[in-house]
Amino acid sequence: MCGIVGYIGDKKAFPIIINGLKRLEYRGYDSAGIALVNEETLTYKCKGKVSDLENFVKGKNINGNIGMGHTRWATHGEPNDVNAHPQISQNGYFTIIHNGIIENYSRLKKKLIDRGYKFESDTDTEVLANLIEYIYLKGKVNAEIAVRLALTKVIGAYGLVITCKEEKDKIIAARKGSPLVIGVGKGEYFLASDATPIVEHTKSVIYLNDDDVAILKKDELILKTISNNRLTPKIQKIDLEIGKIDKNGFEHFMLKEIFEQPRAINDTFRGRVNVDFSTIHLGGLYNVIPKLADAKRIIIIGCGTSWHAGLVGEYLFEDLARIPVEVEYASEFRYRKPIINSDDIIIAISQSGETADTLAAIKLAKEAGATVLGICNVVGSSIPRYTDAGVYTHAGPEIGVASTKAFTAQVTVLTMMALVLAEKRNTLTEKDKLKLIKELTEIPGIIEKILKNSEDYKKIAELYKDASNFLYLGRGYLFPVALEGALKLKEISYIHAEGYPAAEMKHGPIALIDQNMPVVVIATKDKSYEKIVSNIQEVKARNGIVIAVVSEGDTVIKSMADHVLEIPDTYEALSPLTTVIPLQLLSYYIAVMRGCNVDQPRNLAKSVTVE
Repeated sequence: MCGIVGYIGDKKAFPIIINGLKRLEYRGYDSAGIALVNEETLTYKCKGKVSDLENFVKGKNINGNIGMGHTRWATHGEPNDVNAHPQISQNGYFTIIHNGIIENYSRLKKKLIDRGYKFESDTDTEVLANLIEYIYLKGKVNAEIAVRLALTKVIGAYGLVITCKEEKDKIIAARKGSPLVIGVGKGEYFLASDATPIVEHTKSVIYLNDDDVAILKKDELILKTISNNRLTPKIQKIDLEIGKIDKNGFEHFMLKEIFEQPRAINDTFRGRVNVDFSTIHLGGLYNVIPKLADAKRIIIIGCGTSWHAGLVGEYLFEDLARIPVEVEYASEFRYRKPIINSDDIIIAISQSGETADTLAAIKLAKEAGATVLGICNVVGSSIPRYTDAGVYTHAGPEIGVASTKAFTAQVTVLTMMALVLAEKRNTLTEKDKLKLIKELTEIPGIIEKILKNSEDYKKIAELYKDASNFLYLGRGYLFPVALEGALKLKEISYIHAEGYPAAEMKHGPIALIDQNMPVVVIATKDKSYEKIVSNIQEVKARNGIVIAVVSEGDTVIKSMADHVLEIPDTYEALSPLTTVIPLQLLSYYIAVMRGCNVDQPRNLAKSVTVE
């Protein structure tokens, strides 16, 4: 969600911070601000984009070798100049930027008002700034102690960067539930909410854990807990190239990431699939494979697109490995008193590794004694650190808010996990196993063929870009793909879209079908083919418009549908990896033709790090 960038060193802070904020624009935000420390602390902020902030500071003093910048996604208080970060304490002692939510801010605010504090903004962040200042002045302590004491009184999530006007040589940072990473340079340090603003300056990073507090000077880093226990910083190397977070000639990050899927899928199974296609090796699961193979139940948790990937996983595990699976929204799982047994396997899926609801669900599952596994794209993020074992996808940085290559990489991992379990449980013949593994390695080439026909999607997009509603239908493995296709369209084009199992159409959605309703049907050749043909006939009988994704050479549906998008045929269990591509492209081109901000859709954020 919100983005954080900070710097302390000998260089000018402003260009480092402003460029870092641009790297974080993909996260979604509605205002931006910056604070620079020299003889005094200079604060500039405004509603709008980073470009608006750049225009706002033209002609103003932007000197300083210490600073912080923020892009805000509104939670407490509407998006405006006053609520933008940084927030400053009443007497100007502390300047603060904050990702997350302070849940008990109202109670803290009342206590501070009773002690004479007044508030200019509607933010919970200003409450925290004033709380730190109150403790600092009342207790006559230094800034570090004031911050640590204040955080013992806070309930909620935070990634914080703080400066004090009386201690101008340092930055204080703290984390609980909201990611924060420190970049280590020579005589300088960088701070950010993820590694993308840091990578062009250093490859050495420290990922803060919950309840960590870092005190940074240009030539010194002290790491401790809120309770004042000293910690030894663990410096890690990040494998992230600056070119991977640029558009590289594509009009949007989303389009670039759609076209990166052959590479992302190949990188995800590369080194894990034996060259003769006989075995799959997932090193991150090595110690838990026996327990996983004996599982009586697997519970998959995720949010949004990751939840859809989990639904595909349910089909894969039950079909190939014959293990019962439940798929849960992490946000619901954490609150409904789920029945969790100590022999359950929980698989948490998250692109960012920082999804707040998924992290909370993981903690709940671990407290119940379950084994928790993670599927994640971001090395060093919270979910890999909190789970017992797991598998990284290798999609590379995903900048577009609407997830594309993360979905197919997650499904690739789930497919490999199901195949590993099928082998351990002897639920697949050797012939079928070899065929599936071999065809999995051929998926990148199939997707490349699909992408070559992108002009076909533009033509259909032009015809239906002004539609008010879309319906997406699929059966079996393709039902989750219908859900994902509908989500992509509504996320980036703001057209209402719903995904349904095709057989459920008669239980409600069929009432909506008329000559103005485009119905996207995923109808490749599988065991449900004849049933889906019947569903298409029902749509056409009501004058509905049918856009069908079909197997190459299909003549039956081609004679019925208004538009067909042909894709190479593949094994049914692998079909989600190929059928989702046309839906991504169709959504993208419709959104572009409607003039929507494809990479930064309104009200959405890339990583949902608050509830």
